[in-house]
Amino acid sequence: MLSYRSLCLLGFLGCVGGLAFALYLQHFKGFEPCPMCIFQRVAMAGAGLFFLIGALHNPKGGGRWAYAVLADLCAIAGVIIAARHVWLQGLPADQVPACGPTLDYLLGMLPVMEVVQMVLKGDGNCAKIDAQWLGLSLPMWTMITFIGLSFWAMLAAALPTIAERRAAASATRS
Repeated sequence: MLSYRSLCLLGFLGCVGGLAFALYLQHFKGFEPCPMCIFQRVAMAGAGLFFLIGALHNPKGGGRWAYAVLADLCAIAGVIIAARHVWLQGLPADQVPACGPTLDYLLGMLPVMEVVQMVLKGDGNCAKIDAQWLGLSLPMWTMITFIGLSFWAMLAAALPTIAERRAAASATRS
């Protein structure tokens, strides 16, 4: 059975792999991220951060669940953003919102909460499908990854706790 630390480290490495792939696509394949893609990267980095802190801290009991819930909340935020992105990509061409300004421009001109609201509404840049693999767009793969990370966060807290309880119960019977 893998330890809590190992499970969190694997979650962290999954997040690093996802972010590395996104940067590879941007810098080596020329795919410029839309604002929703950037928000998905933030959610991935957040989940990865909580997995890393959990691995380094290696708490017992409730501490495990605290890190798991925080990583899970980041992953769920990523699922929601990616799902919205997939929805925008599925809209008929005449219903796609007009392209908006860049995220840098928005952050320089508007309060952060207005920027978040605008980005989550999406624009024409977010509706563009740059690439597919096995018939699924990049945001769909990202959504699947976030769903996996969400489950992984809960398993990372639950599995070692269950194993420790079983070990303690068998030691008590012996």
